[in-house]
Amino acid sequence: MRLATFNVENMFERAKAMNLDTWADGKTVLEDFKQLNELIQEPKYTEEIKSKLLEIMGCHKGLLTKGESEFILLRDIRGKFLYRPKKKPVEIAAEGRGDWIGWFELVKEPVKETTTENLARVMGLLNADAMCVIEAENRISLKRFSEDVLSKVNVAPFDHIMLIDGNDDRGIDVGIMSKQGYEIVRMLSHVDDKDSTGTIFSRDCAEYEIKTAKGNTLLLLVNHFKSKGYGKPAESAAKRLRQAKRVREIYGERIDDGYDYIAVVGDLNEIPDEYPMDPLIREGSTLTDIMVHPKFKGDGRQGTHGNGTKSGKLDYILMSPELSAKVTKGGIERRGVWGGKNGTLFPHLPTIKVEKDAASDHAALWVDLDI
Repeated sequence: MRLATFNVENMFERAKAMNLDTWADGKTVLEDFKQLNELIQEPKYTEEIKSKLLEIMGCHKGLLTKGESEFILLRDIRGKFLYRPKKKPVEIAAEGRGDWIGWFELVKEPVKETTTENLARVMGLLNADAMCVIEAENRISLKRFSEDVLSKVNVAPFDHIMLIDGNDDRGIDVGIMSKQGYEIVRMLSHVDDKDSTGTIFSRDCAEYEIKTAKGNTLLLLVNHFKSKGYGKPAESAAKRLRQAKRVREIYGERIDDGYDYIAVVGDLNEIPDEYPMDPLIREGSTLTDIMVHPKFKGDGRQGTHGNGTKSGKLDYILMSPELSAKVTKGGIERRGVWGGKNGTLFPHLPTIKVEKDAASDHAALWVDLDI
């Protein structure tokens, strides 16, 4: 069977702030969005909290006056959050979280049709029996993509599709699609896993158990760790370490439960050399990354993100010893990525004419397994 992981960066629509020319362009918006939603959860809105809310909202034209800016939307469902007196500055009317029901959302816009179709073409090139998808909107979007878009570019749709909503307010979740003969027989979410610091997973560590065509059981732990894109670097790295430790615990528990074939799969947002990866690839870990497996055939580039440099090695298929022993070959599919400033760094699909046509800025990893 062939297993693949692919960061699809949303199939039909994505937050407008995440669809700008560079990640840095949307960084401030995403940080403000996160802080707004954290501040409104406080049980009592002190004058300091109110002042901070007004300050952040004031940086986004229209958010205070109309409840909507170019990138952020205020969902005011019940109760009164803002007081807008005539000829006076806007005030925070609510005294705490219990006074109103509402939240902030990111304004979304459609993904370019060509981009969506190129995403489907890459999946056709991968020809995976089980496809782990990172940054998918929801199960219905995955189903629509499989049924409508794949067939449009002459790629066979998937037979089984599942996605469990995670913890990210932006609607970027992890899911799985599999073909006939590779049924999803069990799934388990870890969205509520907590440690002494709080909730562990930014999205989820979703467990999907697959029964293969040969009658074997493959357990997939599908992940999308804390992004490097916004937040303080040290805090983000600490969060990824917490996530890696918990995944290592889950992996150990499943080994003890008797599972032989286990893969930790997804976008871990960290390079192998950094300490947040210690629990998964050092410290006595028995997991093996497909990219260092002797049967992996690469293209000379160590990374999976962007231009494929060493600092862009963010995506992983980490395998238990029994699963690693069943590898017949592995590789990387980079033809959906726009390489370099002019797209000439490595070959891409002929339907990618400009950078925004690219299927993703992540290459896909795949592995063939004799199970």
